[in-house]
Amino acid sequence: MLALSRKKDESIIIDNNIEITVIEVKGDQVKIGISAPKSVPVYRKEVYEQIQESNKEAANSAGFEALKGL
Repeated sequence: MLALSRKKDESIIIDNNIEITVIEVKGDQVKIGISAPKSVPVYRKEVYEQIQESNKEAANSAGFEALKGL
């Protein structure tokens, strides 16, 4: 993991087309802004993990098993 220090209104660039900017620092909370192409999905980690779990459950459902036999 790369750890960087940034101050308010400072940014980092990822892969030439994703910009992450520190918007506000208040106590132990940091507000960030993310500018990315519409084709790049951006999720909070807990939401991403829920999506992954839902996808796994759907893939393991009985309906999917029935399709494997086709």
